[in-house]
Amino acid sequence: MNRAADIVYDEAGPANGAGEPILCLHGIGGNTDSFGPQLEGLCDTHRILSWAMPGYGGSAPLGETTFETLSAAAIRLMDGLKIGTAHLAGQSIGGMIAQDMALRYPDRIASLILIGTTPSFGGRDDTFKTEFLKARLKPLDAGLTMPELAERFVPDIVGPIADETAIASATRSMAAVPVETYRTIMRCLVTFNRRDDLADISQPCCLIAGSHDKNAPPRTMEKMATRLPDAVYHLIDGAGHLINLEAPDACNALIRDFLTSIEERP
Repeated sequence: MNRAADIVYDEAGPANGAGEPILCLHGIGGNTDSFGPQLEGLCDTHRILSWAMPGYGGSAPLGETTFETLSAAAIRLMDGLKIGTAHLAGQSIGGMIAQDMALRYPDRIASLILIGTTPSFGGRDDTFKTEFLKARLKPLDAGLTMPELAERFVPDIVGPIADETAIASATRSMAAVPVETYRTIMRCLVTFNRRDDLADISQPCCLIAGSHDKNAPPRTMEKMATRLPDAVYHLIDGAGHLINLEAPDACNALIRDFLTSIEERP
């Protein structure tokens, strides 16, 4: 475990690997372990880092948690590590942060690997957002602990190909999220909307969807890919929302091929 700019991160691979480093951004129930299979599987050629989002895993919480401040925190981490540009691999809300960073800091982002994510939070009015937050936070309001919530929640968001190792890893990660951090990031999640900005994301994008993902449905991600100027879309059959944990080999192969294609461009 490492720390830079008040952000905890894990790292693997050669400091001078092929191309720019890969910075991995986990989901709401995650931590640095959420991209463990990618740190292990892609470190032979690339320097790859997995952060703990502010408020997670020892990373300092933000005074105000918004997509703007989360993006700025990731840039501070890059600055602290003297990384000029990086590929971003983001899952769920991590993919939303990646989109936000690409729009706010286009010169710092080489490409986006968007895993189980969407261009905006569902619902076009506040009613859906209010009901969503109420439903997600109700178990905690009723006294459930994060470990208890994780035991219930994780099995419901994975697909049929998820094995016990992936489910156990995701459950441990979610169980470790501080309750107040979880509440804060959920409130941030419902504010995300970059649907009308997709055409301004000029970086190459690789979208990876899971056929059984109900949080980022394949049809939503496929449509998203058509609105991005430079994007490829892939579907992993049998995967749910935690695609990179559920299908690590397939996901790593897609990421590797995508990065190779970028690095071979003139």
